Amino acid sequence: MRRRTWMPGLMTKAKPALPDEREKLEIVAACDAFIRDVLKPRFLPEIRPSDWTYVIDIRGAWAGGRYRFLKRYRVGSGENAGEEFDAPFARLVRTGRDRFDIDWMRHTGQWWPLHEGRSLAQALHILETDGVLHPHC
Repeated sequence: MRRRTWMPGLMTKAKPALPDEREKLEIVAACDAFIRDVLKPRFLPEIRPSDWTYVIDIRGAWAGGRYRFLKRYRVGSGENAGEEFDAPFARLVRTGRDRFDIDWMRHTGQWWPLHEGRSLAQALHILETDGVLHPHC
């Protein structure tokens, strides 16, 4: 009788397909406009400095077939006062031409898939309406 073994390589997800430069620019432009026109006015209408860490910006970054939505924080006091860091809250994973999966950053620091196989327009609408994916500034 053949013994079964778990193989970690079989459980990993395939790397997302890389877009050509034109498609990448279109994705970045749409996401930047979404951040500017939807996320910032709704979740960061003003920067409220604090003695603790506080959000100073919402931005995006493209990396290896994925577009991450980030909150930029500044440390308000202590020995690290003035230092800044990014914390991702959602990402679009390109799986094909105008096809994206939507992942959410859990409090554990792990990406959690929530939606699969959406167009860019659908993905941005989901980011706007699904409260789990909001930046909660």
